[in-house]
Amino acid sequence: MSDRIEVAGIRAHGYHGVFDHEKREGQTFLADVTYTLDTRAAARGDALAASVSYAEVAALVHARLAGPSVDLLETLAEAIARDVLGAGPLSSVRVRVHKPEAPIDVDFADVCVTIERTPLTVVPENPREVVLGLGGNLGDVPTAIERALALLGERLGALQVAPLYRSTPVLAPGQADQPDYVNTVAIARSDLAADEVLALAQAVENRLGRERHERWGARVIDVDVIDVEGLTSSAAHLTIPHPRAAERSFVVRPYLDLRPDGAIAGTPLADLAVTARGEAHRLAEGEGQ
Repeated sequence: MSDRIEVAGIRAHGYHGVFDHEKREGQTFLADVTYTLDTRAAARGDALAASVSYAEVAALVHARLAGPSVDLLETLAEAIARDVLGAGPLSSVRVRVHKPEAPIDVDFADVCVTIERTPLTVVPENPREVVLGLGGNLGDVPTAIERALALLGERLGALQVAPLYRSTPVLAPGQADQPDYVNTVAIARSDLAADEVLALAQAVENRLGRERHERWGARVIDVDVIDVEGLTSSAAHLTIPHPRAAERSFVVRPYLDLRPDGAIAGTPLADLAVTARGEAHRLAEGEGQ
């Protein structure tokens, strides 16, 4: 559904800007917010609890406008979008921030920044844990994984990497046999939006020659987004946690090596390791070359 609730003209005195006098004296800021959700349950029951209160949203926006100083309207708009998306199960939010008293040396009516965000596209307030699964079964897979990790590290920084595991392929009914896979799991702390993590993973796959001819086909490298801290998504292009990760030994076992107390969708990895499908065993150093 794309039902919309809009709160327009939220006004506050704030201290945002790059100049000292802006941070010292402040000025007027305004924001318009439109958020989308399915309102049918609220309408049927005439119950506020089934919706997202516009009064609560207005208070969140006002607090940001009047709150801690930032330099850029872009930063302020992103923070507002993040706050509003955190207010309930929203599909998206559109934020328009106005700075009508901006320090500009010509006549003007307003300065605005407008952004649209979803839970998958909003930038997190702080770096959060991102779990990636890597693997392949064509060519020198350990070297491909090493190259993929290096490319990921250029944007994600330091990565924790589990040992390599060999696993039998998961095939669709009637699909031709394939070579065994070599897999691992890597964990980073990232300030990227979830969609940006997915785009990075796909860019690395493309850089290393990944071709997509069939679902679950043989591949030189695969980089999957397994989980993103604090986020769930049922979007078709990016389901979080990964919809099949909890069932796959080649994900669960290396992930368990890195996070003995970890979980996927609330189920401990130690429990999943017992029930996960497929054979996966840790490779000895140099094995799999």
